[in-house]
Amino acid sequence: MEKNIIKRNNVNVVGNGDKVLVFAHGFGCEQGMWRYILPAFTHDYQVVLFDYVGSGNSDVSAYDPEKYNQLEGYAQDVIDVIESLALSDVTFVGHSVSSMIGLLAANARPDLITDLIMIGPSPCYLNTTDYQGGFDEADITDMLEMMEMNFEGWASYMAPMAMEASPDEEKVRDLESTFVSNEPGIARQFAEVTFFSDYRHILPESDVKTLILQCAQDSIVPVEVGYYLKDHLKNSELFVMETKGHYPHISQPEKTIEAIRAYID
Repeated sequence: MEKNIIKRNNVNVVGNGDKVLVFAHGFGCEQGMWRYILPAFTHDYQVVLFDYVGSGNSDVSAYDPEKYNQLEGYAQDVIDVIESLALSDVTFVGHSVSSMIGLLAANARPDLITDLIMIGPSPCYLNTTDYQGGFDEADITDMLEMMEMNFEGWASYMAPMAMEASPDEEKVRDLESTFVSNEPGIARQFAEVTFFSDYRHILPESDVKTLILQCAQDSIVPVEVGYYLKDHLKNSELFVMETKGHYPHISQPEKTIEAIRAYID
């Protein structure tokens, strides 16, 4: 176990069992976001939790703007974490942008990652003439400017929109606090890398078994994106959850647990 990687990504391993689940948080979040569903898996599975560099309790001094100017930098960290724990044949559970990070890692190292579970995934958040990713370029530019000018204001706007819930709800306030806890400069770059990325071209390269969990109503990722992924990932299955919001593992943990367990069990 390489201590520098463990410290860099604040890696924690919990649970029992021979099978391994690696949980990867989305943009603006940290590993604590999995706490609502984690207890359902630690009895039967070994669970690996970590923070991306710049998030949670990671080593912020390890942040390299050049390395993390594309999702491949984060994918390499995923590979580093799995290798540092001497693991293989893991199931990677990625929320939002972590779904594409996991796909990049699995394509590069299929010996390490044999299954993907994508929660609210998107290969491209931008609308084009023949693809609806959910955002026009101006929408993303406005969001990035808001992050620069008023980071706390951005967090208070984004949290209820992404959860599709009242700003007064405890879980929405918790998400907002998590957003605010990020270093603003790093969060802005991660947002730009996330929302301007386009990884549709790597989908045909993947043979990894994949479960796509898509919320029926999601303000960040339209349901059409789930169907797009199903059509372009050859070894995938799609399950549309009758839930709303971009964070079903927070807002609807029971339904999320049920969908994941139905797949992995």
